[in-house]
Amino acid sequence: MVRRLGSEIRGAFDRIDALANNAGAIFGERTVTVDGNEKTFQVNLLAPFLLTHLLLDRLQAGDGVVVNTSSVSARLVGRVDVDDLNHERTYTPMRAYGDAKLANILFAQGLHARYRDAGINAVSFDPGNVRTAFGAENNNIMTRLMYRTPLSRLALISPEKGGSNLAHFLAGAPGIDWQPGRFYSQQKLATPRQTNPQVHDDALIDRLWRRTAPLVGLQS
Repeated sequence: MVRRLGSEIRGAFDRIDALANNAGAIFGERTVTVDGNEKTFQVNLLAPFLLTHLLLDRLQAGDGVVVNTSSVSARLVGRVDVDDLNHERTYTPMRAYGDAKLANILFAQGLHARYRDAGINAVSFDPGNVRTAFGAENNNIMTRLMYRTPLSRLALISPEKGGSNLAHFLAGAPGIDWQPGRFYSQQKLATPRQTNPQVHDDALIDRLWRRTAPLVGLQS
C-alpha cells in the first residue's frame, strides 16, 4: 500500500514542498502484519519511513519539509530497543505506541543529519492530546477515559487546534519559524522535561536507522 501511494505521488508531482507523516494508531493485542512486523511499529514508523524514502528525490527537488508527528507518550513510556523493535519480548499497547512515537522523533533527527545538505528540512512535534477517535481499538483504561468520556472536553484540545499545530511547521519557514532537526511541543521547542533522554543519543539514532531500513527493503 505504501509503495503504491509513493508511486501515485511520484506520478502526479515532480517536486514536493512538504510531507506530513501524521498517520498514527494504537492497538490492543499484539498483532503481526503480513509483512512480519508488529502492527503499531509498522503503522507509526515503518510506513512513514518507507514513504519518505520513496519520495526523497521529489523532496530534494522542492527543498521539502518533512514533519513527523510524535506524542507525549514518547516521553512518558517510550524506550526504543533496537534489538526488540517488534516487541516480541516486551509488548503492551502503550509501550509499543510510545516507542514508535519516540522513534518518529529519532527518524526526523536522522533524516535531518543525512539530508539537510540536500535541502530537506525535517522536524518532529507533539501536537498535544487531540479530541478525535484515536485509540478506538485499544481498551486501555487511560485511553478510554481520555478519548471516550466527557472528560475529553476538558483534557483534550480541538482537532482544529491540533491541525493548526501541524500547519505551523508545514507553512512556516525552516530556520525562521522553527529549527530543523529539533523536537517541539505543539509550536514551542520542547523543554528537557518534555523530551525523552534518548532523543539526544546520536548513536541510537544511527542504529535505529540502520535497523529500520532493511525492514522496508532499503539499504541502510
